[in-house]
Amino acid sequence: MTRSIFSFLLLVLQTIAVPSALAQAHDEWSFLLSKYVEEGEDGINRVDYAAFKRNDHDRLELNQYIQKLIESDVYTNGSKDEKFVAWVNLYNALTVNIVVENYPVKSIRDIGGNFVFKGPWKKKLVEIDGKKLSLDDIEHRILRKKWDEPRVHYAVNCASIGCPNLQPKAWEVETLESDLKKAAIEFITHPRGVEVLPDGRLRISKIYRWFKKDFGGSQVGVVMHLMKNAPADLASNLTAETMIKSYRYDWSLNDIGSKK
Repeated sequence: MTRSIFSFLLLVLQTIAVPSALAQAHDEWSFLLSKYVEEGEDGINRVDYAAFKRNDHDRLELNQYIQKLIESDVYTNGSKDEKFVAWVNLYNALTVNIVVENYPVKSIRDIGGNFVFKGPWKKKLVEIDGKKLSLDDIEHRILRKKWDEPRVHYAVNCASIGCPNLQPKAWEVETLESDLKKAAIEFITHPRGVEVLPDGRLRISKIYRWFKKDFGGSQVGVVMHLMKNAPADLASNLTAETMIKSYRYDWSLNDIGSKK
């Protein structure tokens, strides 16, 4: 009887989901984000880069998290969603780390780069599976190329006011779809993302022009994407014939210190 009970308990314990080491690492990233990302009443999330830079312990934690992502085998052995989550979290963690290291700056474009290409995006920052990678590599050669998912643009954050929000928690497999929907709605319903002008035309983010290919390849495709991902009240104001009047983007740092 005792052996039967023991066997039963062992079977129960084996069926209980135990968080993976990488999932636990994402929790550590969530803690840092919750500590330094402020959700603004104006719909823009800002980061307290100054406080982050002053905290040596948390800076070490961020670097250790990045190292765990670099050393993980998720990129070869993980599921599709696990890989997506790892790449997006790595991109965002690297971006925050770059800004913290160089703070104070008015824009991420003031960090690195050259006369032709401003900003840190082309610098090789990490090596994974023997390949040296930059932020551009992660976004364009990996995420955009390997996933047919335009909402990746709502997940990666380039530390700018004009960018979709850096979320106050890490991306996680269990909530990936709902979090992508939430991030898309946040951006599309904010004026820096989409603004319906009095004449019915749109003023939208330059993201939709820079990456038009990802959003259907045309103005009609962009509008159809907006209709698909916008809440009902906004979608009802859009049709396939809706015209885009202009584009805009704000490269100012998404810094709490710059909040007006």
